[in-house]
Amino acid sequence: MTQQPAHIKEQDLPSVLPIFPLTGVLLLPRAQLPLNIFEPRYLAMTDDALGQGRYIGMVQPQEAENELSLENPPVYEHGCVGRISTFSESGDGRYFITLAGVCRFQITEELKTKKDYRSTKVDYRTFVADLIPNDTSLPLRDQRLKTIHSYFTLKNIDADWPSVEGSPDEALINSLSMMCPFAPSEKQALLECSGLQERSALLLSLMEMSSHHVQNSASKQKH
Repeated sequence: MTQQPAHIKEQDLPSVLPIFPLTGVLLLPRAQLPLNIFEPRYLAMTDDALGQGRYIGMVQPQEAENELSLENPPVYEHGCVGRISTFSESGDGRYFITLAGVCRFQITEELKTKKDYRSTKVDYRTFVADLIPNDTSLPLRDQRLKTIHSYFTLKNIDADWPSVEGSPDEALINSLSMMCPFAPSEKQALLECSGLQERSALLLSLMEMSSHHVQNSASKQKH
């Protein structure tokens, strides 16, 4: 988990973004996303981003199968811009970067470009509240932690539980939304939630549905 620089404002963000479409990969404000970059077009994208403010837009293809069948699959219109906060290069030419989530955006136009990677015009106005850290504590924290603990147990997810319990609500909910193995459409729904309280409710609902599915499957196997 990380904090974005406090000086980033809407007017500081680029109106044109390179986009990195990845199925099932989510970035949210003030969370960290480590990436292993190895495709030539995305190596070029990273090189350009490093020289132009270090911003990259993370989006999902609309359908997972399109990612394999089309070179440039249709993408969801909403994504999140991240700023490269760490960078290293491997001996075989790969890049290891970390994106710090800054603000969600809406794609307004995909641009024609001679670059191998895709570039879009974006609008941040719907999501400017993302630039303000949410330090508000949500209600029912004990109930929320109980649901998270049950989900982790059923999914065999190892976690540093004292760190989970001590995390602020925004950091915890955004990080869990990114890391949990939800379907791409569910991840997109988490990204598009209007605010932290709505995302928290959806996150817990997805965890509860997944837990019930695991329990029901186990019950059927016993019979």
